Amino acid sequence: MINLFDPKDYANFVDRIHQLSADSQPKWGKMSAAQMLKHCMEVQDACNGKPLQNVSFFIKLFKGFIKRSVLNDKPYPQNSPTAPQYLVTEELDFTKAKEDFLASLTRFIENTGSAEHTLFGTLSQQERNKAIAKHHLHHLEQFGV
Repeated sequence: MINLFDPKDYANFVDRIHQLSADSQPKWGKMSAAQMLKHCMEVQDACNGKPLQNVSFFIKLFKGFIKRSVLNDKPYPQNSPTAPQYLVTEELDFTKAKEDFLASLTRFIENTGSAEHTLFGTLSQQERNKAIAKHHLHHLEQFGV
């Protein structure tokens, strides 16, 4: 697993982001590259302490199971369901989505400590890294970069 807090891993990860373009097509799923970047930014911001809105009772009920699946070593399967608060369906400008994602990523790695997650409670730096690296690598694989 990569460590986004390691400068070399971070630089390699950002290089992969720069391989995306507005025309990048997913190997699975329905999101455009811009929508994927916005989706990843929202997940990243939640792992950096941004409060989640409209979390359903069902999600709250299974938060322990969800946290374990987010933090385990098993990759996400293709076409995994997306939590409603992370769905991005509107058309977006790719350049802006990429800039916003990279700015959010910078904020994420600048916070070298723990952060409060609305659903999972306090996440350590290692847990935040694992959650975000696993999630983002899944989506980079989705787009073949």
